[in-house]
Amino acid sequence: MAAVATNKVSYGETNDDQKNIFDLGAFVGDLTIEEDVSSDDISLEGLQQELEECKNDDVVANILSKGAKLREYTKGVENNLRQVELDSIQDYIHESDNLVSLHDQIRECDSILSQMETLLSGFQAEIGSISSDIKILQENSMDMGLKLKNRKVAESKLAKFVEDIIVPPRMVDIIVDGEVNDEFLRTLEILSKKLKFVEVDPMVKASKALKDVQPELEKLRQKAVSKTFDFVVQKLYALRKPKTNIQILQQSVLLKYKYIISFLKEHGSEVYTEVRGAYIDTMNKVLSAHFRAYILALEKLQLDIATYSDLIGVETRSTGLFLRGREPLKNRSAVYALGERIKILKEIDEPALIPHIAEASSSKYPYEVLFRSFHKLLMDTATSEYHFCDDFFGEESIFYEIFAGPFAVIDEHFNSILPNCYDAIGLMLMIRIIHQHQLTMSRRRIPCLDLYLDKVNISLWPRFKMVFDMHLNSLRNANVKTLWEDDVHPHYVMRRYAEFTASLIRLNVEYGDGQPDLNLERLRMAVDDLLIKLAKVFPKTKLQIVFLINNYDMTISVLKEASPDGGKIQMHFEELLKSNTALFVEELLLEHFSDIIKFVKTRASEDPTSSSEKPIAVGEVEPLVKDFASRWKGAIELMHKDVITSFSSLLCGMEILRAALTQLLLYYTRLSDCIKRIVGGSALNKDLVSISSIMYEIKKYSRTF
Repeated sequence: MAAVATNKVSYGETNDDQKNIFDLGAFVGDLTIEEDVSSDDISLEGLQQELEECKNDDVVANILSKGAKLREYTKGVENNLRQVELDSIQDYIHESDNLVSLHDQIRECDSILSQMETLLSGFQAEIGSISSDIKILQENSMDMGLKLKNRKVAESKLAKFVEDIIVPPRMVDIIVDGEVNDEFLRTLEILSKKLKFVEVDPMVKASKALKDVQPELEKLRQKAVSKTFDFVVQKLYALRKPKTNIQILQQSVLLKYKYIISFLKEHGSEVYTEVRGAYIDTMNKVLSAHFRAYILALEKLQLDIATYSDLIGVETRSTGLFLRGREPLKNRSAVYALGERIKILKEIDEPALIPHIAEASSSKYPYEVLFRSFHKLLMDTATSEYHFCDDFFGEESIFYEIFAGPFAVIDEHFNSILPNCYDAIGLMLMIRIIHQHQLTMSRRRIPCLDLYLDKVNISLWPRFKMVFDMHLNSLRNANVKTLWEDDVHPHYVMRRYAEFTASLIRLNVEYGDGQPDLNLERLRMAVDDLLIKLAKVFPKTKLQIVFLINNYDMTISVLKEASPDGGKIQMHFEELLKSNTALFVEELLLEHFSDIIKFVKTRASEDPTSSSEKPIAVGEVEPLVKDFASRWKGAIELMHKDVITSFSSLLCGMEILRAALTQLLLYYTRLSDCIKRIVGGSALNKDLVSISSIMYEIKKYSRTF
């Protein structure tokens, strides 16, 4: 070890024996460590740190506190260890008997464990053998399970095959001897499945079991087909009985057995064809007879509206003697006016007429009422039959074969009526009825009447056009001499035209067809020409104008009832009324105040102060002023009476008189203004009638007219 130079401290002299706490820092703080230059192996680096770490160690602190040296302490420790070793040897010697006994016990345990090892090895060998057996058993079990599964599948298929192919005695009894009821229908379904089974599967056809069963199945099929055919035919014959409610029989009886038709269709096609044909023939005849009887009953209720001579431009007195016998059946006001006939469009979905009830009440109806009635019956019958054919037979095409007869009956009737129909209003109503019926069938989603309704619609339009052209030609070719009457009130031809036009406008408001509008424009031009010709027959211009005004006013009033908003035709007549009213006002004023009007129109606009060749003098206007002052009230009274007697409409007359008096006031105002500009015109002021007086008279007549 390196030499360490330290200051000697006497531990025994400086330390008190009873001092329990030793200050290690104070003890080592005075040590001076010098490096031993001759030592290469020992380094004291870190010694200070280790001393600090041992500072709190109890053993080290105790050693240092006692002042013992390290060598002495080491010897003490070695002595202690030697003593412990000797004590331990003594313990072993003392416990030697126990150790021998323990050794014997360990040997006995080792022997026992050896036997246990041998026994467990045997168990292990036996367990391995058992595991091998279990594997064999598991494989056998899986094999048996697979075989069982295959046998179950084979059993189920075989059971199904046997079930599908065998013919139970109960089935034979029901098919052969049973009544046609719900049980029969269920048995029929089972038979159908068996027949399909032996026909569809090729493996079944090759089986030997089929050879035994097939003859029996065929006999059952034939018996079932024969029995169901007889049953259905019997039910179809019930449809032919008089007063039979066909729809109730179809819904409550036939539809209940509709599976019979499916069975015949699949397993008895020839018999199905016979049943189908029998039903078509039966319903064709029954429905044809019903519609024929219904139409004949309706014809007795028909009210004739118009004949070929009931035209707008035909003179009333030209009606032949042979037509007078029909007059009681004719509603003359309905020939041109729509009137209450339009209600038929609001009653479009009402039930069809019952002829014997209507006949008992002696009611008569225009043809469009009968037309709607039998078409309503046709739609309801067709809807019911269409649904039944689809449900019972599964065929929509069968409907058209059934209704070939009813369509022929209706066509025969309609083709006999249409060529003799001269009622243009009725024809237009029938066109609108057909349109409403088409919408009804569309809402029902029933297409079976589409072609028929289109055909009827197509046949109605040409007939309407022909009758309309007859009216048009009657106006164009009218004899003015025979039509003219010495009467300025509305002409009956013009009233016919107005009512006829208003009726067609009203029937076209909600539909907006362009063709009627074009036809009405042609008709308007024709009646304009005829009215002008009739007016020119009057000898005086005033009477011509009055005649035109009365007819225009009447026409406008009738047209307003059809279309309050006014249309192109109404606006045309309003313009004509306005222009002719202005002409009449001039004619009326010229009749009573011609001198004043002539002066106002020719001289009143001149400037009296200008250096013209002949200026207006007081003497020129004085007679006019005095003449007006002396008779203006009487002239107005005469104008009032003239208007009252000339015009049929009080409202129109009031407007015309007001316009005339207003125009008179304008003329007189211009005359008064002219007099004020004349030199010396103030001398006439005493003879001038005040404007307020004239206004008072105008208001008085406006109130009392």
